[in-house]
Amino acid sequence: MRLLLIGAPGAGKGTQGERLATRLGVRHIATGDLLRAEVKEGTPLGKSVADYLDRGQLVPDQLILDLVMPKLLAASRDGGYILDGFPRSVAQAVEARELADHADAAAEHVVFLQAPREALVQRLLARAVAEGRSDDTQDVIVNRLRIFEDATSPLVDYYRGRNMLHVIDADQPADDVMAAILAAICTV
Repeated sequence: MRLLLIGAPGAGKGTQGERLATRLGVRHIATGDLLRAEVKEGTPLGKSVADYLDRGQLVPDQLILDLVMPKLLAASRDGGYILDGFPRSVAQAVEARELADHADAAAEHVVFLQAPREALVQRLLARAVAEGRSDDTQDVIVNRLRIFEDATSPLVDYYRGRNMLHVIDADQPADDVMAAILAAICTV
C-alpha cells in the first residue's frame, strides 16, 4: 500500500497516518515531524528550514524533496508507506511522481481529509497548548491555512484528474475517519 494523505494543517493527517500505518503494516512518513526533527537536531537542513516553519511558510521544493524522497523510496521497498504532509503543491507532486515512478514507488491512492476552517483552527490551537508547538501560534495558523488554500488546494484537482483522489470528511471522530478511509481505498 502506497498512500498519500493531504489536507489542511489540523485535518488529522498525523493521527490517521499513524493509525493506518499500524493497521496496514507499512511505514508512516510525516513530513512535518521530519522537518521538526531536523530543526531540533540543528542539522544543516534544519537550519535552512527553521525560519520557514516559524513563519508557517512552505519549505522550498528541493529541500523537501531531498528530505522526503529517500525515506519514501526506502519505505516502498519495505512494503509501502503512508505519507502525510507531502506533496504540498502540484509542482512537488509532479516532481515526486517522476522520481517515484522510476523506482516503482509512486502512490496508489490519495486521501484528502476535508474539514471546516473553524474546526481546523480549534484543533491547531489545542495542539499548540498540548504539545507546546511553537509553529502553532494564532498568526502562524492563519498563515498556514491561507497557504494551504492557495498552494495545496490545487492538489485536489490534480489528483482528481488522475483518478486517485478519495475525499473524506475529517470533521468526525477519528475512528469514523479511519473507517471511511479504509472503505475508500480497499474498494478500489
